[in-house]
Amino acid sequence: MLRVRALHPRHLLPLSFELIAGECLAVLGPSGSGKSLLLRALADLDPCEGWVELDGINWRSLPAPQWRRRVVYVPAESGWWADTVGEHFVDWAPARPLVAALGLPEGVADWPVARLSTGERQRLALVRALALQPRLLLLDEPTSGLDGDSRARVECLVHQALAGGSGALWVTHDTDQARRVARRALRVRGGRVEEIEL
Repeated sequence: MLRVRALHPRHLLPLSFELIAGECLAVLGPSGSGKSLLLRALADLDPCEGWVELDGINWRSLPAPQWRRRVVYVPAESGWWADTVGEHFVDWAPARPLVAALGLPEGVADWPVARLSTGERQRLALVRALALQPRLLLLDEPTSGLDGDSRARVECLVHQALAGGSGALWVTHDTDQARRVARRALRVRGGRVEEIEL
């Protein structure tokens, strides 16, 4: 599904790896090691060299907005640019079951963004990404501020997306979580990225 060859994000040495449909690859490493830079490079948000192919389509053959509908980056701190939650969705209908699965109330679409807690923002950012039905999810610590129940709900929802054929890269500092969501990991350390088994 995903083939990466000699990708060279800022501050990292070139790296190569592959991901099959339905697979999650954990991304581990100390703070500041470049994990987010790797995700941003794959989302074509930062300039970098290298070759990336998704479902046989080279990333340079698509305009960046089209690529980012297939490869969706969920940053650790999501952006909110409108007053209410619902304004951040093209269509609320696909979001409804996702919102329910994450334990959020149906009426959250009408809430002002300013009312949201950090955890609610995290969960709704994931809903926003999943509603697009991306082929590849790039998750930057999507459960870092969540309690145990919410964390389990997020893991379950991402697992369902994987079962539907999507793929994911999941940045986490929690080794136990990495083992729950993935079998392999990319370890980022000292500018190097190496693949390890979990």
